[in-house]
Amino acid sequence: MHFGLTDEQEMIVSTVRSFVEKEIYPHEAEVERTGKVPPEVAEAIKQKTIELGFYACNFPEEVGGAGLSHLDFALVERELGRGSMALNHFFGRPQNILMACEGEQKERYLLPAVRGEKMDALAMTEPDAGSDVRGMKCAAVRKGGDWVVNGSKHFISGAEHADFFIVFVATGVDDTPRGPKKRITCFLVDRGTPGFEVRPGYNSVSHKGYQNCILTFDDCRLSDAQVLGEVDGGFAVMNEWLYATRITVATMSVGRARRCFDYAVQYAAEREQFGQPIAKFQGVSFQIADMITEIDAADLLTLSSAWRLDQGLPANREIASAKLYASEMLARVTDATLQIHGGMGLMDDLPIERFWRDARVERIWDGTSEIQRHIISRELFRPLGA
Repeated sequence: MHFGLTDEQEMIVSTVRSFVEKEIYPHEAEVERTGKVPPEVAEAIKQKTIELGFYACNFPEEVGGAGLSHLDFALVERELGRGSMALNHFFGRPQNILMACEGEQKERYLLPAVRGEKMDALAMTEPDAGSDVRGMKCAAVRKGGDWVVNGSKHFISGAEHADFFIVFVATGVDDTPRGPKKRITCFLVDRGTPGFEVRPGYNSVSHKGYQNCILTFDDCRLSDAQVLGEVDGGFAVMNEWLYATRITVATMSVGRARRCFDYAVQYAAEREQFGQPIAKFQGVSFQIADMITEIDAADLLTLSSAWRLDQGLPANREIASAKLYASEMLARVTDATLQIHGGMGLMDDLPIERFWRDARVERIWDGTSEIQRHIISRELFRPLGA
């Protein structure tokens, strides 16, 4: 088994890391202070990404993307994880689910998203439906040949910039031996559609500037042409394409942990107490040893899950394990880094307290740690009939 990167992969890592250091790092403090990304900065990041040939690099070449493999794309996301989520959002990775577009949808949504002419946002979560996706109350009913949607979504990332939205809505209920089971359909909804409104969301302590929004639907009429996939086939579309979001959380957690770790090592080598660098003290040096061991383990676990996808191998459990372990590893690494820095770790003179706050959400979005454990255990016990 070969664990090294090819020359091309090394180039990908070097190029993206350099981009993040030059184009993302310089703006982080201002975004953290204001909670916003200046439009001119966002546009500059997007245009430079397009010039590099990395915009929509998660899409195949036949639709205009860079055609990176799952493993190559995981390396891109890992390096982007070093930077601010609010800023690297404009590096441009449209939702893979757009590959489910058919016919006119390709010209209206898929291709403009790949070219960077339009931005998308994914909407599933509701106030009463987070991990329990089928618990959603936002629903559509047939009326006059159209679908009429009513309800709301919240915690929708990137919605303030989105030109269109990929929205999952309940479109019926089936009676099953285990009780009522909602049917889900995915819709493509343009900003400005009558009856559809995007409102500011909540003020999160994690990822300042990477805002969340609330979507409301009030007798919003959508046509069949806006159904992504099949009517009542939302879960099929979701299961085929949305696994990538969990790998993204894992890879970006690894990248952020490595950046945080660099601060910890440098500080431990320079900071002196009792006449010597604190790295000489076992209480600190052993923490450093544990940190790098966990980071490397999360890195290999994540890259191996992406590799399995490239090989056409089952990867659901492996992806869940990567997301679970990497996000929880990041929490431990950021906390240990802050502890090593002592009081200065909590001051906003350094980005340590930001890394610490930002890490908390990774165990929640794109499937909580509890959901990942459920997926892992289910995959293990199903073959045994348990």
